[in-house]
Amino acid sequence: MPPPPPATDNKGTVKRTFKAKKPVYQRRDKEVEMGEKLQHGKKRSAQIANPVPKLIDIMEVVSVSELARKMNLKASELIAKLMSMGQMVSINQQIDSETAAILAAEFGADVNIVSLYDETLIETEADDADSMMPRPPVVTVMGHVDHGKTKLLDAIRSADVVSGEFGGITQHIGAYMVETPNGGITFLDTPGHEAFTRMRSRGAQVTDIVVLVVAADDGVMPQTIEAINHAKEADVPIIVAINKIDKPDANPDKVRSQLSELGLQPEEWGGQTMFVELSALKKEGVDDLIEAILLQAEILDIRVNYNRSAEGKILESRIDHGRGIVATILVEKGVLEIGDSFVAGIWPGKVRAIFNDKGVRVDSASPSMPVEVLGFEGIPNAGDPLQVVEDEKVARSFSAKRQELKRFEDAKNIRKITLDNLYDTISDGDIQELKVIIKGDVQGSVEALRASLEKLSTKEVRLAVIQALPGAINEGDVDLASASNAILIGFNVRPTPKAKALADQEKVDIRRYNVIYRVVEDMEKAMEGLLKPDTKEEVIADVEVREVFKISKTGVIAGCYVRGGSVKRSASVNVIRNDTVIYTGKIASLRRFKDDVKEVTAGFECGMSIDGYDDVKIGDEFEVFEIVEIARKL
Repeated sequence: MPPPPPATDNKGTVKRTFKAKKPVYQRRDKEVEMGEKLQHGKKRSAQIANPVPKLIDIMEVVSVSELARKMNLKASELIAKLMSMGQMVSINQQIDSETAAILAAEFGADVNIVSLYDETLIETEADDADSMMPRPPVVTVMGHVDHGKTKLLDAIRSADVVSGEFGGITQHIGAYMVETPNGGITFLDTPGHEAFTRMRSRGAQVTDIVVLVVAADDGVMPQTIEAINHAKEADVPIIVAINKIDKPDANPDKVRSQLSELGLQPEEWGGQTMFVELSALKKEGVDDLIEAILLQAEILDIRVNYNRSAEGKILESRIDHGRGIVATILVEKGVLEIGDSFVAGIWPGKVRAIFNDKGVRVDSASPSMPVEVLGFEGIPNAGDPLQVVEDEKVARSFSAKRQELKRFEDAKNIRKITLDNLYDTISDGDIQELKVIIKGDVQGSVEALRASLEKLSTKEVRLAVIQALPGAINEGDVDLASASNAILIGFNVRPTPKAKALADQEKVDIRRYNVIYRVVEDMEKAMEGLLKPDTKEEVIADVEVREVFKISKTGVIAGCYVRGGSVKRSASVNVIRNDTVIYTGKIASLRRFKDDVKEVTAGFECGMSIDGYDDVKIGDEFEVFEIVEIARKL
C-alpha cells in the first residue's frame, strides 16, 4: 500500500512535520552520562600525567600508605605486590627501607634514604653583624634549699613569692623582668631541692650569668656544688651572693674559703669571681649585686638580632582552666608577635595572646623577655626550643615529622623478649614493681617528679612511672590506675568529683602532695617497707562559696553551702580554685546565722572564715578535712 501523500494547506503548500522533543529528565541523563565520560577521560589522562617517579625520598621506616603516595600508586597495588613476594601487610603497617627499595624497584623507581632527624631541623637565618643590638642579661639565681634565693628576688623586685609557696620552697621556675636605672635584667628563680636537678640545668641552658646564693651561716651545701657544676657545664660566669650576713653566726670568709677550693676564687684574693655580701631580709647590699650583674653583662657584651624570626625556649607549660595550654617562654632572638606561627618541640601553634611577667597583655615580646603565650596545640616539654616559621602549613609539616621521629625513637626503646633476655625476664619474676601515675599542675614539676622517682628503683623493687601528665586527676587516670594496679600521685592538683567517686569505688589509692621531696621520701619509705602509722588528710565535707562578706572587725567571711559531709569547727580547709589547691589552713570561725556552732551538716548554709586567708572569691570550693592517724599501706 503506497504511503499517504504529505499534508497540504489550501494553497497546496506542503506542511512541515516536527518530531516531539524528549522530556527534560532524559536530556539531563544524557548530559550526566557525557560528563562522566569526560571526567573518566580526565582521570585517565591524570594517571598518565603522574607516572611513578624515578627517584623517591624515604626514611628508615615508611608506611605502605606513605610509600604509595610518594610513588603515585594505590596502596592496594603495593599490598598486592608485597603479597606476591610473600609478605602480608596492612595499609598502615611500617616496612623497613630495604623492603621499600625492593618494592620500588618492581615499579622501576629508586629510593634515597634520608635521615628523619635532618628532616625535623628548621634552618635558622644567619645574623648580620650590623643588625646586632644589645639585649638585657638573663640571670639565673641558684643555690641550696633555704639559702634565701626567693627572698633575694623578693628584695630585688619587691614582690612576695615565698608566702605562696608550700614549705618556702620555689616549686616552679619563675621568670621576672626587673627594670633598673641602667637597663633591664631578667631573673630566673630555680628551685633548691635536689629533686629539681633538671629544672636547674634547664635554667643554666638559657642564662648569661649565674648568681650563686650561699648562706653565710650554712656555707657550701650539696646543691651549691651541683649549681656550680651546672654553671660550669653551661660555661656561664658566676657571681657569688653571700646571703644572711645579718645573722650572729655568719662567717663570709668561711664561704670564700670553701668556694675557693671548688675553683671560685674571689677577686679580692686575686681570682676572677665577684663576691657580694648582702642580707635579703633587711634589703642590704642588693644594689651592689645589681651593679655587679650589670658590670658583668657589660663585659659579656650580649648582642642579638631583633629583625629576624623569633626563637626562644619553653621554661614552663601547663593546662590553664579556661585558657587551655599556656607556656612560659623566654625569647632569645627576634621579636615574637601575635599571629606568628611556630613549632615548639614536637607541637605546632599560632600565637593567640601574649602576657608579660606581671600578667598584662602585650602585642609582642623582645629578646630576654619572659612571657606567657597562648595558642599551643599540645603541651611542650620544659626546655623545648620554640621557632617561628612562615605559616601554619610549614609549622604542621615540621610538627608531623618531629612527632614521627618521636614515635620512631619510642618504638626503639620498647623492651621486647628475646632469647638473649628471656632468662633475665624470668628471673625478674621475684622483683616487686611499684607502678605510679603522676598528675601535676605544670609540666616542669611533673618532669622533675618523674625523674626523681625513677631514680629510686633498686634490685629488689622497681618503681615504674606509667604515665606523667599535667592537669587535674580525671576518670581516665583512675581507670588506668585500676587496670594497672598503680598509685595515683597528685601534685598541687585534686581529683574531679567523678574521678574521686570512681577511685572510691575501684579502691584506687590517690596520694596528694604539695612539696616534691615529701613524695620522694614517702616512696623511699614505701619501697624500703619502713612505713609507720602516720597522719593523713580525711575529707569530711565538700563546701561551695556562694557569697563573700567583708566585716570590718572580723575580716572576710565566706557564705557557704555544704554540698556533702559535715563541717566541723576543729577541721582544716583546702581552698580550691580551678581544680588547684591555692591555700591550706584552719577554720577560724564557723557560724549558723549569728550563732557559733561546732558542726554544720550537708544541705545547710553557714558562714566560715579561714585563719590567715582573706582572698576568698565566689565560686571557690572548700575541701574540709581532718588529720587522722592511720597505718600507711601501698
